[in-house]
Amino acid sequence: MLTLANPIGLWALLGIPAVLAIHFLQRQAVILPISTLFLLEKTQRESASGRRFDRLMNSIPLWMQLLAVLLLTWIVAEPRYQKARSTQRVAIVLDSSASMSVIKDQVKERLIEALPGLQGPAAAIDLTVLESAPGRERIYTGSSAEEFALALDTWQPRDGLIDPSQSIRLARSIVAREGIVVYVTDTPVESLPFDARMISLGESIENVGITGVSFGKKASGLTWSALVRNYSDASATRTWRLEFPDGSSSEPKSFEIDAGALISLQAAFPVSTDRARLVLSSDEFPLDDIFPMVAPSPKSISLFSSTTPEFAKLAERMNRSLDAITPSNDAASADLSLISYDALDPMLPEGNAVVFVQDSTSAGAYLKGGIVAEEHPLVNGLNWQALLIRETIQLERLPTDDVLLWQDTRPLIFLRQLASGPGEPVNYQLCFNFDLRLSNAASQPAFIVCLHRFTESIRESKVAGFSENLETGQPIRLAAHPGDEQNPAEPIAIVHLDPSGKSLSQQVIPPASIVRLTAPLEPGLLKVTQGETKLLDAALHFADTREADFSNCAAADGLDTGTAKAVERHTVEDHWWRAWILLFVTALLVSWYFSKERALNHASTPPTTHSEATS
Repeated sequence: MLTLANPIGLWALLGIPAVLAIHFLQRQAVILPISTLFLLEKTQRESASGRRFDRLMNSIPLWMQLLAVLLLTWIVAEPRYQKARSTQRVAIVLDSSASMSVIKDQVKERLIEALPGLQGPAAAIDLTVLESAPGRERIYTGSSAEEFALALDTWQPRDGLIDPSQSIRLARSIVAREGIVVYVTDTPVESLPFDARMISLGESIENVGITGVSFGKKASGLTWSALVRNYSDASATRTWRLEFPDGSSSEPKSFEIDAGALISLQAAFPVSTDRARLVLSSDEFPLDDIFPMVAPSPKSISLFSSTTPEFAKLAERMNRSLDAITPSNDAASADLSLISYDALDPMLPEGNAVVFVQDSTSAGAYLKGGIVAEEHPLVNGLNWQALLIRETIQLERLPTDDVLLWQDTRPLIFLRQLASGPGEPVNYQLCFNFDLRLSNAASQPAFIVCLHRFTESIRESKVAGFSENLETGQPIRLAAHPGDEQNPAEPIAIVHLDPSGKSLSQQVIPPASIVRLTAPLEPGLLKVTQGETKLLDAALHFADTREADFSNCAAADGLDTGTAKAVERHTVEDHWWRAWILLFVTALLVSWYFSKERALNHASTPPTTHSEATS
């Protein structure tokens, strides 16, 4: 395979018409009348008075000059020949953000069109296709254009805004320094790391979509409220409706929304079903036009509290501020207990509890010293400096207790983990090493937030089903029955459904006390069960509003940069170039020699004459 390293050198071929034009110019002969013809020798035509276009004269200088032009073009164009078994390694990083779904077909066409250019003069091409989201499996690895096209059909861009630097770094390590890295996106960037080239195929389009849905409770029941945004520069008219699991839907309702505006849509959640989907009239970006919903239903927490007035008030505040809190009269079966520690009766429950000191003696002086919080999720970001506590008896602290808050050398709050048997859940107790009645803790926001955080951690660790609306790609943490050798637990089944309820994928994983999942990237429904126990019933929606804004999308193409190095790497130079230079010089010398000889002959030849008859 022949490749020209300097195709611009082909302009030297313009010397051919120039040489021909020069040789078409002939000298015009001068006619001299004479009296006789037999006294004159036959002569060549000679010009003595200017040039004119005439027939082309076949001469050695003409052919030598044409040969010289061809040789010069060949030398200047720098011909190179393909190396045997040379391979061009190419890594393509596809922007996996959801906005790319609009131009998925254009991306496939452009990349297939670009394959010959990416291969260049190499004998073969080695392709690797990655997504910009780190940690994903490779979309394709191989050298077949047909398989490459089929692999692109399976690509589903559904992520939010992602920095591609990590994937571009991986792509560069795969193809090494000599390979080509191509980043395909819909939003041009000023520069890319690791010498990557960019193809941007985006364009600004109009889009109106749902940004989020919130739920509230009224006397009439559960209500939903959705925010809809117009991302374009022009006002738009859309319709919305609710679709239900049985295939029925509400009557479409029309609304107008100004350019760049936000409006709210709200209605009652249907009481006849626990799920529905809000649907807007479609546009070019359909991901934010459908919002699957389930009626939120958190895990229920049964709360037991002591009968003292202080604990009754605290339990009432927790009931008002937290969802799904139900009172319980049995500390042994309750999910969480509010209890006090009495030195005369030091027995504490074995379950999850919030423990306070109860000191019936006279109140002591206020504690002195600085208040310092440890690094822990229960107290991070909370301000305890206004907390006032009087001296009281103290709880017995175990060596395994994790202290969360200190005042001077006295631990004020510590977390205790209770020992549990195989297959049994772990219980925790949040211990307040002071008497709630002899402090201002009940009026401190930090105290209430700390209680809420602990209660939610107990709710999260409880093995029970709940319903929630989640974002696509959101991390999920579930509590499940781990089982043991004597009593093995059932495996965990995960089912992903589309918004209409059609199954998209199913997966079974081994049992564990804590199950960590990532919500699928495709909007729809997610159901997680362990045997007959429901663990999660969730609706998945697309929620990255940055991907719904196409105002910065534009086209750009930087694919053709750096081809000269690839030509040098996969080809070898013409080893005969020295011979072509020598032949070029020889052609010039031969042309010069015969042109000089012809000029001497013309100088010694008499002019052409025309005879006239004499009387």
